[in-house]
Amino acid sequence: MTTRIDPGSDPADAARRKRILYRSQHRGMREMDILLGNYVAANIGIMAEADLETLERLMDVPDQDLFGWMVGRVPVPANFDTPVYRAIIDFKTNG
Repeated sequence: MTTRIDPGSDPADAARRKRILYRSQHRGMREMDILLGNYVAANIGIMAEADLETLERLMDVPDQDLFGWMVGRVPVPANFDTPVYRAIIDFKTNG
């Protein structure tokens, strides 16, 4: 999958998006690398600033907790049940 981050954009923004992409694909738990990494790779170039902030907060959650939410083993806490989280779940389901 080719990820498109506009090279003509603000260099700081482009660097941030690249860091987020790398971090989403190298989490430490292979399942999360795939679930989160594929979503981010497909969407990082078009995400708004507020969505990037939400995504970064979501990526601060430990892998085991986040994976439990994403596979429905544990209910997602209300403060993380955001449109970004829902988009990731939808991408996982309908990919």
